[in-house]
Amino acid sequence: MAPEKEFTSEDLKLHNGKDQPTAYVAHEGKVYDVSGSRMWKEGLHMRRHGAGADLTADIKGAPHGPEVLARVPRVGVLKPGKPPMDENIPEVLLTLFEKVPMLRRHPHPMTVHFPLAFCLAVPLFNLLYLLFGEVTFERTAFHLLVLAIPSAALAMTTGPYTWWLNYGAKMNINIAVKMTGSSVLFVLLVAGFLWRLWRPGVLLFGGTAAIEYFVLTCLYAVIVTVLGWFGAKMTFPA
Repeated sequence: MAPEKEFTSEDLKLHNGKDQPTAYVAHEGKVYDVSGSRMWKEGLHMRRHGAGADLTADIKGAPHGPEVLARVPRVGVLKPGKPPMDENIPEVLLTLFEKVPMLRRHPHPMTVHFPLAFCLAVPLFNLLYLLFGEVTFERTAFHLLVLAIPSAALAMTTGPYTWWLNYGAKMNINIAVKMTGSSVLFVLLVAGFLWRLWRPGVLLFGGTAAIEYFVLTCLYAVIVTVLGWFGAKMTFPA
């Protein structure tokens, strides 16, 4: 049996479905030809994964497993070496990720749900207060606002970390919107907290200030909805 053809990472990059008509991908040291797959038109899968790359790490975060590669021809093996995205990551982290893969992909998706929930709930409980006049609704909204600030700070910390690890810190429209929007959101959260702390009865006593404060808290829901939309486009592209 003839030895399998060996590919370096540089060789693999050439088979990206654009510079050459062939589209190859690697997984766990094996190289596959996806040129004939309708899911890899022009060397791009789900508008996110490009051919000519090692997808070993990417498949761990995909909604399917590596079994899908059994449907396409295997054309060779990939010579050992770090993926380009891992070249600047310390060895101690790469070793840790091999043992606990979730530490690579999960920190931001796990932490981002908390500020999303809190920011949606704050205006909801303020609205319930305005509708029913029950003071406990307004107090609950403030307590949720207090929780939203540290949870947003945590999500903003894990975001760049995940971006660096899994996207090579490459800027795109989704990242730009998320970074800008989360910064604006954090400033507005702190502003709302200080306003409510300075004037505890701002919503209770009505008037123009109450309307402005309520609109401010409604902005939390709008911003996290936009952030969630662009975050979902990265995880589940159209």
